[in-house]
Amino acid sequence: MSGMNRATGVDGAHGGDSGAAPRIRPRTDEDVETCVAVLARVHACEGYPVDWPDRPAAWLAGPAPLGAWVAELDGRPAGHVGLFRGGEGDAAPGLWSRRHGRSGKPTAPTAVVGRLFVDPGARGHGLGALLLDRAEREAHGRGLHPVLDVVASDTAAIALYERLGWQRMATVEQRWGPLTRVAVHCYAAAPRGRGRDLSAPPDRS
Repeated sequence: MSGMNRATGVDGAHGGDSGAAPRIRPRTDEDVETCVAVLARVHACEGYPVDWPDRPAAWLAGPAPLGAWVAELDGRPAGHVGLFRGGEGDAAPGLWSRRHGRSGKPTAPTAVVGRLFVDPGARGHGLGALLLDRAEREAHGRGLHPVLDVVASDTAAIALYERLGWQRMATVEQRWGPLTRVAVHCYAAAPRGRGRDLSAPPDRS
């Protein structure tokens, strides 16, 4: 299995039936069980993650975590995002480093946004955009540039990233098993200070 930090199952539209405003807060140990249940619903509806992990709680924690947050709606976690150091299978950090490192020193520090998903029953409240924004701010606060990889077929997630100003650096092919190759888009967040729209809906409501 590859694509450990890839993100999908997101939602950028605001609205919906709930009267409560969503709240983004740090994930706690008490949230993990609920987040795994949300992830199971996303996996059943949208196939993310592509391969269901043997230990979903450990998968949720991810490799080299820098932070994790939940989107709380009506008093319960309805979305999740993590921020990580780049690891094996992450293409975007290397691309950013090679393009933006100093002359002769291809090193530009990054943080990888991943484990981003929203409960299918909580779509329409802009939770994906809010979670993405929180992870970006954490990365920038650490002096790191946010990057991510996304499966090329995930058009809804791609629409959200591009609406929020994320820039596609390249498309690469990765091996996700002995017989499977997958096209993956590598994105970097827009430079800080550029205007961003967190309210307009993406292509998918």
